[in-house]
Amino acid sequence: MQSYVIEGKNKIEGTIKASGSKNAALPIMGAAILNPEEVTFYNIPNIEDTKITLQILKILGCKETIDSDKICIASKNMTNKTIPKDLMHKLRSTVILAGAILGRFGEATFSYPGGCNIGKRPIDLHLKAFREMGVEIEEKEDYIHCKAPNGLIGKTIKLEFPSVGATENIILASVYCKGTTHIINAAKEPEIQDLARCLNKMGAKVYGAGTSKITICGVSKLHKAEYRIMSDRIETGTLLCAAAITGGEIRVENADAEDLLDVLYKLKDMGCKIWIDTQGITLKAPKQLKATSVETMPYPGFPTDMQPIIGAVMTKAKGISSIKENIFENRFKYTEDLVKMGADIEYNEKENIIKINGGKILEGKIVSSADLRGGAALVLAGLAANGTTRVENIEYILRGYEHLEEKLKKLGANIKVKKG
Repeated sequence: MQSYVIEGKNKIEGTIKASGSKNAALPIMGAAILNPEEVTFYNIPNIEDTKITLQILKILGCKETIDSDKICIASKNMTNKTIPKDLMHKLRSTVILAGAILGRFGEATFSYPGGCNIGKRPIDLHLKAFREMGVEIEEKEDYIHCKAPNGLIGKTIKLEFPSVGATENIILASVYCKGTTHIINAAKEPEIQDLARCLNKMGAKVYGAGTSKITICGVSKLHKAEYRIMSDRIETGTLLCAAAITGGEIRVENADAEDLLDVLYKLKDMGCKIWIDTQGITLKAPKQLKATSVETMPYPGFPTDMQPIIGAVMTKAKGISSIKENIFENRFKYTEDLVKMGADIEYNEKENIIKINGGKILEGKIVSSADLRGGAALVLAGLAANGTTRVENIEYILRGYEHLEEKLKKLGANIKVKKG
């Protein structure tokens, strides 16, 4: 087990470059399964989730060549259609590979996915969509077997909720389908738009990504391609918030403000000054942050992945802030450790709302990550706290942030990794 040890009260200041997007890279790496020709990806983040995905692709029969952030994947000789159970349980996004395998071979076997324990994240929307496309599904205790005896057939699929994972899985499964697939009430996230751009560069026909209706016209083949992954908007937001909570000033380059507007509006509400240009985002924190309110919603609303991060910042904002979580019911676990550090937080379980009486002095404590974004929130709290904070169980954090310790050090933080 590894921990971050942080000596607080140092301002986060300077210029840093955002890494490639975790949430875009994983489905795009899965898209390589569909293409028998070699595909080359740039800006893949060096994080645990991409390493696990590469492990799975290798077991499935893909060959990869890695050179820094450049990864070439060749799936020409892939024959294995079963995602390993042990790796499937390590992260949620592995379920997206099922759509790609189904799309390529008309058959896939996998188990229920794992990942962060932040609430119920059933894959019933994925399976329902597969059934509508002609897939026969056998569900057992240890695995799910999907087979399309007559091939996948294009259909109009209306999602009950704009699920990011289900939208991505349907897109991947539909690339080679017979006819045309329409996804109604599709998720609009920028990462879905990135997946569509990548597939189209390979020769797929995906239209409408970024809107509530996505259309996929089936094609017979894909071709060799190169693609650069978008920057990580959640990492960008986290770094901006690190400067905000410590009273610093930061410039994040390779960052697209369009993908993060709701977060930027809230930081502005809290008193931060923000400058946007084509190369990045600059933020200057005020002497005293002001309270605000946040309600998580599907894109373009406030992202649930940023909810714990802004929650940490609110502990230093004068007044009563509030957060209503509408996506995941268990995403407030991190607040228990914030309270341990001196934060004043009230939780309304019935409505899944917290109220934060901000401006309190935070004291360094031994705390533990319960999930990826909650762990990052504790790191930010440690940066602003008096004394030493030890954030344990950082394996969750390493899943989604590339070289977080090194980046924060470059920006002035006193942080180190301690093993054991």
